This record gives sequence, C-alpha cells and structure tokens, in this order.
Amino acid sequence: MKQNVRAERRFRPAQVLAISFIVAIIIGTSLLLLPFSTKSGNISFVDALFTATSGVCVTGLIVQDTATYFTPFGQGVILFLFQLGGLGIMTFSTLILLVAGKRISIKDRIIIQEGFHHRAPKNVKSLIKRIFLYALIFEALGTLFLFLHWQKDLPWLQALSHSVFHSISAFCNAGFSLFSDSFLSYRGDVWINVTLFVLIVMGGLGFLVIQEGKAIFSDLFRKKKSQISLHTKLVLTLTSVLILFSFVFFLAIEWNHSLKMFSIKEKIFSSLFQVITPRTAGFNTMDLNSLSFAAVFLLIMLMFIGASPGSTGGGVKTSTVGVIFAFLKSKIAARDSVSLYRRTLPMQSITKAFTVVTLAVGIICLASFILLIAHPWASIKDVLFEVFSAFSTVGLSLGLTPKLSPLGKIVIILIMYIGRIGPLALLYAFSRQKSYGKYEYVEESVMIG
Repeated sequence: MKQNVRAERRFRPAQVLAISFIVAIIIGTSLLLLPFSTKSGNISFVDALFTATSGVCVTGLIVQDTATYFTPFGQGVILFLFQLGGLGIMTFSTLILLVAGKRISIKDRIIIQEGFHHRAPKNVKSLIKRIFLYALIFEALGTLFLFLHWQKDLPWLQALSHSVFHSISAFCNAGFSLFSDSFLSYRGDVWINVTLFVLIVMGGLGFLVIQEGKAIFSDLFRKKKSQISLHTKLVLTLTSVLILFSFVFFLAIEWNHSLKMFSIKEKIFSSLFQVITPRTAGFNTMDLNSLSFAAVFLLIMLMFIGASPGSTGGGVKTSTVGVIFAFLKSKIAARDSVSLYRRTLPMQSITKAFTVVTLAVGIICLASFILLIAHPWASIKDVLFEVFSAFSTVGLSLGLTPKLSPLGKIVIILIMYIGRIGPLALLYAFSRQKSYGKYEYVEESVMIG
C-alpha cells in the first residue's frame, strides 16, 4: 500500500508527456536513418533528428526537402510522426489499449484529460473515441476534396497520396508539403484554398470546441437552447477576431507591395491564407521574403498567439491571450475581479496565463541570442522569425532553416520540443510538487513601472 502511495506521489503527467515525445522522436529518427527512407540512402543524424522532431512536434520546419529528398517510405514515416504528434502520443497508446480490450489506467486518464480537456470528463473512453472520430472525419473529407481536384492534374495514385498527406498535415497543423514550393502554385485556386482553410482552422480550434459545436448544431435542429462554455466562447471569438483583423491589416500593408502584381482574387486569397497559416499550420502561397517588415511582424505576432488549447496547434494559445486582455481590462476599469462573458476568472487561470507568456518570451529571447551568436551573418529578422516559428510549431521560415549550423539545428530542435510540450508543462515536469516549510517572510514593496 505504501509503495502504491509513493508511486502516485512520484507520478507526474507532465513528465510522462515529455518523455513520451522524446521516445517518439527517437523512434522517428531511427526510421529516417534507414537507407530506404531517403533517395540518396544517406542522411546525417542531426538532419534525421531535426526532421523527426519537426514531425512529432507538428512544426513543419525542414532542413531537407520533403518532396525530393525522402522516398515514399520516408514520407510515410513523416506523415505518421505528425499524425501521432498532432493527436497526442498518449491518446494513440490508449486507443491501442482500448482496441486490445485492455483497461485504461488512472495515470493514462489523467494525462489525456490534461492534454485535451480543461474539465475532467466522466468517460475517458468516450473522449478518446470522439477525438479520433473527429480527426478521421475531417481528414477523410479533406482527402476527398483535395483528391477531386488533383485527380484532374496528377496520376490517380499520386493524387491520392498527395491528398492524404496534405489533408492530415493541414488538420494536424503540421505544415509539411509534398510540393517543394508549398502551395505557391495554388494561390488563386479557390477549391484548394478553402479546403485548407477549413482543415487548418478546425484542427486549431481544439476538440472540446468541435464537440460543443456539434452539440450546438444538434440543439438547433431540436429547437433546444444551448449552453456554451466560457472556453468555447473565448476561443471562437478570438479566432474570428484574429483572422478578420489580421486579414484586413495584411491586405492593406501588402496591397501595393508583395501583392502588387497579383489579381484581385489572388490578393484576397493570398492574404487570407497567410494570416491563417501562421496560426501554426506552416503552409504558404507567397514568397515570405517578399513581405514588408510590418507584414513579417504581423505574422510573428500571429505565430506567437497560435492555436487553441486541446488542439493540434501550438503557440501560447488564444485563451491565454484572452485571459491576459481580460485582466488588463479589469485593471483599467479599477476592478478587483477579472471577468469574461459575465463569468469571474479564477486567479489560478490568470497566474497560468502570465506564466506561460513570460516563459515563452524568455525562451524565445534566449534561443534567438544563441542563434545570433552561432550565426553572426544572419539578420535579426530571420532569426526571430525562425525561433517564433519553431516555438509555436508553425513551420514557416524566411530561408534560414537549411543554412543552420549543427548547433543552430540543435537549438531549433529544443525550441520545437519545448513549444510542443508547452513551457508550463515543462516547468511542472521539473519543479517541486510541494513546497517545503510553511513560512512567509516580512512583506516589503518595490517600485513597479
């Protein structure tokens, strides 16, 4: 009995999550090192590690072109890695246990709950099934829509493989592409753009929001009143605001700059695509090096915010930013409590939000500083864009990734890993579970601001 209690005390979900991602990265690296994973039959250990980490962490940054450097087997390994990383490693392992008829341990339940649900669900089996069901539905529909378009231009088998790969990559917000120029050739293609828009946004909303959305539509048909959680309201509001306002800003900034030679349709779809994809998807329909500094800064801010909790995306998350803005609003209004949609936020949520942002900024600054030392020839714009992209698991780059030294690649690997696990989860994994000694020092103020 005492041993069980000690084991429970030692158990930390954050540590298990962190280790599971490391194991997946090691397995992925080993598979990519196999001679039949690459067309040349040879890949350096650092490049294999970088690619595997980028896949498991659903980032999409590449040091070798996915389309031309890897064989179909290697591309399949990469696809498996970002599908695994997008839906969650522990979620996959638990599904295997369910299929095998095994029991789910309490530890597995805790890990999955923390990864996908801000409230503990009563039925974890149901949660697992819904996660895979929603992913399967969206990825299958994405494959169908992409195949209907590409089967006109590509051989049947290639059209199917491209459709499956890009549908999963878009929904998992991975950003890997089998086109060397990503989607530059499809900037004015309405069918391809809309399909990718839907996949990226739905993958970035989070499975809880998708579940509540399904319940809302179901209640509408039954003419019943729906009760939407505060989390879903906040995520949907911020996602809509970010897409709408960033689209308008990007279009205005680049209208007579990088978009100057585009048609009206291409200007609209290129602008919309470029403000949706930094929300951790990583595709692009424009040459990012043609963008103005203002547009690059806008993309960096969008990358930093990222997707929503419990989703396939990264970043500090939309809800985190929403909580911080709510806090600032309450201070401006001279209120002691912080509220959103007529609900009072607990101080724990506010503390977490500020902790996440503070840790994220600190990690990004440190990584950028190291990269600037290791690559004195690189511009600060390229380095910051690269680090923000890696931390937020986006995958966009201004061209610095292939030029990175081995040290630079290791730094980006670590940043991708930290960004996928989450700085707060990593802090929990290596911090004390309980403070020792119940005492407080004499209180004294310092000047702030």
